[in-house]
Amino acid sequence: MGVPMAGHLRTAGYGVQSYDKRGGGTHASPRHAAEGADILLTMLPDGNVVRDVVLDALPALKHGALVIDMSSSDPLGTQALGAALTANEIGMVDAPVSGAVRGARDASLAIMCGGSTSDFVRAKPVLEKLGRDIFHVGPLGAGHAVKALNNYLGAAGTLAGFEALLLAQKLGLEPKPVLDAINASTGRNWTTERKIPQQVLTGAFGSGFKLALMTKDVAIAATLAKELGVEAPYLRETLKHWRAAAKAMPEDADHIEIYKYQAKRSKRRKR
Repeated sequence: MGVPMAGHLRTAGYGVQSYDKRGGGTHASPRHAAEGADILLTMLPDGNVVRDVVLDALPALKHGALVIDMSSSDPLGTQALGAALTANEIGMVDAPVSGAVRGARDASLAIMCGGSTSDFVRAKPVLEKLGRDIFHVGPLGAGHAVKALNNYLGAAGTLAGFEALLLAQKLGLEPKPVLDAINASTGRNWTTERKIPQQVLTGAFGSGFKLALMTKDVAIAATLAKELGVEAPYLRETLKHWRAAAKAMPEDADHIEIYKYQAKRSKRRKR
């Protein structure tokens, strides 16, 4: 996702120095890429990688620079990293996104931001080049918390939507009129409106968001619930299913492929 996002910033007139561990960046290391930068953006798999990259880049950043973490990270880890940056007079905004690769390509991402008002105001002009809907949801770490909750709801809705499809198919019903009825009713969600017709029924199974990353985000939400002492049985059950699917599916499986896991599991139960 970071590749098209960097392209949007260049098009908008920003000078972009980039590092990509997979190759293709303009610089050979995070520290090299961060030299003289006013703003450092990260789009990485998890908070541990973000922390390593940001601390590596820290000595090269300008005094008073701003770090914008657009990854999906643990909120408590984000707050700890923010404290370390504040001690070095560097600001931070957590700005995770929703919209997957397609949203990154057409700059239509939804962006959930946490941080001080002054840091958010500073980050917003950059974020406006990357997304369409930008929300300041609270202090540092709040963006990552809201992203985890959003993805928990998406993950639970995905399981429910795919189970409903499997039941409809078992009844011998054609999927399209079933989906049309549901999407005109109260049961509609992103899965019934987008995932099933565009990914499952077409056989595409290529949303651009990995099953492992969805599992990670649901786990972040579950960890928050545990740490806050909130009883969340549906969240625990959702995480259980995603972890089981992640264990059974290939490491690089798209999250839509959990449908295949559910279908196979349904057949095993029949026997």
